[in-house]
Amino acid sequence: MEEGLLVVKEGEKGSGSRSITWGVLAEEMKRLGPIAAPMVAVTLTQDLLQVISTMMVGHLGELALSSTAIATSISGVTGYSFLLGMACALETLCGQAYGAQQYRKIGTQTYTAIFSLIIVCLPLSILWMNMGKVLSFIGLDPLISHEAGKFTKWLVPSLFAYAILQPLVPYFQMQSLTLPMLISSCITLAFHVPLCWVLVFKSGLDNLGGALAVDISIWLNVIFLVLYMRYSSTCAKTRAPISMDVLRGVGEFFSFAVPSTVMICLEWWSFELLILLSGLLPNPELETSVLSVCLNTIATLCSIPYGFGAAASTRISNELGAGNPQGARVTTFAVMILAVVETTIVSATLFATRRIFGYTFSNEKEFVDYVTAMAPLVCLSVIMDGLQCVLSGVARGCGWQHIGAYVNLGAFYLVGIPVAVLLGFWLQLRGKGLWIGILAGAIVQTILLSIITNCTNWDKQATKARERLFEGRSSGNNGIM
Repeated sequence: MEEGLLVVKEGEKGSGSRSITWGVLAEEMKRLGPIAAPMVAVTLTQDLLQVISTMMVGHLGELALSSTAIATSISGVTGYSFLLGMACALETLCGQAYGAQQYRKIGTQTYTAIFSLIIVCLPLSILWMNMGKVLSFIGLDPLISHEAGKFTKWLVPSLFAYAILQPLVPYFQMQSLTLPMLISSCITLAFHVPLCWVLVFKSGLDNLGGALAVDISIWLNVIFLVLYMRYSSTCAKTRAPISMDVLRGVGEFFSFAVPSTVMICLEWWSFELLILLSGLLPNPELETSVLSVCLNTIATLCSIPYGFGAAASTRISNELGAGNPQGARVTTFAVMILAVVETTIVSATLFATRRIFGYTFSNEKEFVDYVTAMAPLVCLSVIMDGLQCVLSGVARGCGWQHIGAYVNLGAFYLVGIPVAVLLGFWLQLRGKGLWIGILAGAIVQTILLSIITNCTNWDKQATKARERLFEGRSSGNNGIM
């Protein structure tokens, strides 16, 4: 306890008014690296499963690519986004339990999350089984709707695997056990590539082979992590018996899971809505294919700044909990510098390869030319999304999930989507217009999060964090001003 009080006093001395030197920033970047790098790799390898399946299916033809792209987008909107958002609640629950040395509670809360997510999967799986009819009902091209519906139906097993995988990620992350996740994800990806090739091109399943490959690969990842959790000595202190405490914790879990889900889903849904709107344009197969490929590219490239955001969330929450507002402020500056450098390099590389990038998904010249024309807009999106990933990590570290939800609601649903519809349909810019609209929403989101971060009173944030941690008070005013 005396040590904790000492940390508070040091933090009070190092208030947010002190200047930040390059030496201080360099030291903070060294602390961020070991946290960010493994999470970047884990996120990237997990996201590549669907990207690789889409790339291979794309060589079967335009219909196969467009229907698979629609199915992938729909599965994200109606399933994966819910599960990912709900699992983020464990970043708060398991993080606090680990800090309080209540190790067994980490295991119990993880079981509670898995149980809750599986229950949520039951109605979602029914929706997925009838997705072809739903897509046809909302006016999508009948042929694309039929093929996308079949693909989504074959993805149902992956939904339940995802419900187990996502709670396991924060379980390991909160204990700094990133190496097992990294090894498991890399093995799974290495297995997925030849498996997907065989199932798509040699088994006779065609595009459905891509869905089956995703199912098998995600389940393989789950099996690896569950076995490690069950038998590794490094997880011994956090393993807990399955008891009634799992059911008793459902209410507490949902109290954290709902706002986390809203924050994540509002942004995710806006991008997926873009894909659905593209299906209503003339030549829907081409428009849907191109925009889906661009979206998958953005999602994959964002794994790097997402890792930075995860590191920022961890470091900021730790510093605020220790009563060190200056440390949280330094972390914010350091991670923003990393984000600017990274997004500049990645967007420049993507722009330089814009004329050959489309060939990785299809050999159709019309498709490749369209992707080339979209490249400058995609590069701008890489920059905006990279910055907002980091700013969202800062928000999570400060406990601003509800503020992030309001920002996403205003940026994408009051600005982004209306502008996209106006440009895409009324001004007939088609796919480019839709993408410009969603890019406008991303710009507004980044500006708003930047303003909120810049106006943060870090001393007040540290005080609120200590109250929540040791006195159990409500967060109340979040100390933004």
